[in-house]
Amino acid sequence: MAKGWITFALLVVFIVMAPACEAFYLPGSYMHTYRQGEEIGAKVNSLTSIETELPFSYYSLPYCRPQGGIKKSAENLGELLMGDQIDNSPYRFHVNVNESLYLCTTKPLDEGDVKLLKQRSRDLYQVNMILDNLPVRRFTEQNGVTIQWTGYPVGYTPEGTSDVYIINHLKFKVLVHKYEGGKMRVVGTGEGMEVISDTDTDAKSDGYEIVGFEVIPCSVKRDPEAMSKLTMYDKVDPVSYPVELEKSQMIREKEQITFTYEVEFVNSDIRWPSRWDAYLKMEGAKIHWFSIMNSLMVILFLAGIVFVILLRTVRRDLTRYEELDKEAQAQMNEELSGWKLVVGDVFREPTSSKLFCVMIGDGVQILGMAIVTIFFATFGFMSPASRGMLLTGMIFLYMLLGILAGYAAVRLWRTIKGTSEGWRSVSWSTACFFPGVVFLVLTILNFMLWSRNSTGALPISLFFTLLSLWFCISVPLTLLGGFLGTRAEPIEFPVRTNQIPREIPTKNYSWLLIFGAGTLPFGTLFIELFFILSSIWLGRFYYVFGFLLVVLLLLVVVCAEVSVVLTYMHLCAEDWRWWWKAFFASGGVAFYVFLYSINYLVFDLSSLSGPVSATLYIGYAFIVSLAIMLATGTVGFLTSFSFVHYLFSNVKID
Repeated sequence: MAKGWITFALLVVFIVMAPACEAFYLPGSYMHTYRQGEEIGAKVNSLTSIETELPFSYYSLPYCRPQGGIKKSAENLGELLMGDQIDNSPYRFHVNVNESLYLCTTKPLDEGDVKLLKQRSRDLYQVNMILDNLPVRRFTEQNGVTIQWTGYPVGYTPEGTSDVYIINHLKFKVLVHKYEGGKMRVVGTGEGMEVISDTDTDAKSDGYEIVGFEVIPCSVKRDPEAMSKLTMYDKVDPVSYPVELEKSQMIREKEQITFTYEVEFVNSDIRWPSRWDAYLKMEGAKIHWFSIMNSLMVILFLAGIVFVILLRTVRRDLTRYEELDKEAQAQMNEELSGWKLVVGDVFREPTSSKLFCVMIGDGVQILGMAIVTIFFATFGFMSPASRGMLLTGMIFLYMLLGILAGYAAVRLWRTIKGTSEGWRSVSWSTACFFPGVVFLVLTILNFMLWSRNSTGALPISLFFTLLSLWFCISVPLTLLGGFLGTRAEPIEFPVRTNQIPREIPTKNYSWLLIFGAGTLPFGTLFIELFFILSSIWLGRFYYVFGFLLVVLLLLVVVCAEVSVVLTYMHLCAEDWRWWWKAFFASGGVAFYVFLYSINYLVFDLSSLSGPVSATLYIGYAFIVSLAIMLATGTVGFLTSFSFVHYLFSNVKID
């Protein structure tokens, strides 16, 4: 029987990890070198905007199409969930060959084309182009400061006018580094790898690595009659930048737009392993470091003081209690108040015990996923070059850790009930509670995206894929974990529970304390939360996972300490209903995370337009806040349970 379970578990691990293995990134494994004159094709991703956060297909606008037709790139689960749609494009380059080429001239724009182009331009939509897996960068000057952006705008509106001009000429700069390999090198495109020995002298002498991809977007009005006589990739005259407004291409009806581009290859000292450094630089790095370190030191100092005081108080109570004989202890129980009086009720079953066990199980699963994912990302096993792989890895890790969720939920259920009866229902509820809420929210948001024809809408096939992964991997593993939980010994309570519950004093301010307790854990992460929200909603890269790992570990410590302190205060107030309160004492940080997200929406994303965009933001913020509540609440409860178990194990009560 055991051998069969082990075989099943190994099979599940193999099925789970096979698609996710690409999420782990080893430096050098995706390097691709190109020969002199070799043709390279650029790709285009979905159009994105910080104004609406609704991605749309690049070819939803009247852009030039490749000669061989549009071909979609293979996309992983994470890319599909993020709304990426990577297609080929007509832009092609030849390594180390500078040229200026013609693409196409559109047919006269009709009313629909003009309206769509102007709307996308006013909503600040960006064209996201990719070359050798590098996003295109552009630079702008604002108040004497150079700002880096990824992508280039669809169009723009000059100051002092309501006219909209389209970007129809691109000046590319491709940075290349001559290959300087040793005896052997590994090259690949992400779909396969090949080892080339040093005997291949031509590859060694003529190999070039692409280490940078930049663009200067221009708007240029050309003669459509003259241009229409050309064929794609015919040579045209280069364009001098900047272009005068009178010579720019305006968006208006009956206008024909000519698309051209030029490319310049520049030798660079940047080496291939360092080519992503320019993208991963975060603005305000000094503020980021100082704020994080300041928050860590303050929170550690306060939490350390609280914890030391608590330990001294508990130890003094235990020492005084154990020094008394049985008669004195009985007299003390009659005369004194405090945690000693709830000894017969402290382990009484909480209300909604099944829901409580389910939430603890899901919290264990989410916390484990977060720690493992951030740990691997911190040590460089996940790269931004592997688009969507971080999200893909998180999903598969979540499903794999369903076995822990089922085990934790069922074992806690056995501990509370004293029997395994009903463990299947607990396991099923654990497997369906958090994923079910997420699936419901995403379905509602997806209908809204479908109504706007956004590429962010999940296709029906992906819905069935997610359902299959859920019910074919996550649910069975959770049931397996629940089965293992029935085989584990329940945790024995150190004291017996009275049949009649003890009356709780009428004065009750506990929920007010719990509401305020979440501010301390929130203080450990709100700085990092700002950078994470900026990277997600403002199109920036986030790759300081070392800081994130430190903040996560500190958050766990603070949540544990806050929950223990609040639990001890409730017991001293003769309130034995500590189970849910211990959970929400630390899980309450999610409430402040959600409020901060709304604050970020109002003040930092004030340009976000439309109810659909705001609803999407709030929906995603709700999902993240729910996950944080389950994870931090689980930390608080497990720590408080251990503390209460230890506390009453040292009390000698008949």
